[in-house]
Amino acid sequence: MTVTLASLARQTGLAVLDHLEQSMRIPVIDGPQAQGDLIVVPLSFVSASVQVRDHASWERVPPEGVELLRGAAGGNPHALVAEPGTCRWTRQVWDSDGLAIGVFDASSVVYLLHPEHGGSGCAPGTYVVRRQREHEGHRSRLVAD
Repeated sequence: MTVTLASLARQTGLAVLDHLEQSMRIPVIDGPQAQGDLIVVPLSFVSASVQVRDHASWERVPPEGVELLRGAAGGNPHALVAEPGTCRWTRQVWDSDGLAIGVFDASSVVYLLHPEHGGSGCAPGTYVVRRQREHEGHRSRLVAD
């Protein structure tokens, strides 16, 4: 089945902006990917600094998705979308950099959806969802989307 931006928007009920090509096939990536103020990285890339807490509780990601992060000042949400029984998610993580929002474990392709940025797919695997930060000189700050 080909997943498009339009089909993800229908599945989640999350409207995407009109300037995005609705019939576009969503690309699937097995490495790091960024979406505005959020970045998704395979856990194996950052396992020295990010761990799932012992006895973490995991929730199943429903077809309509779960909100991972909402943009600054109550802006648009980043949603994680999966077919039933293919992905679980926890916010119970430790991150030495303090950037992790959570970890998801997917046995099938899952998707990130955002009204302004569109969609991207994550190949099966375990990923860390983190806030992005930007550096200016000797200072760093969280990216505000």
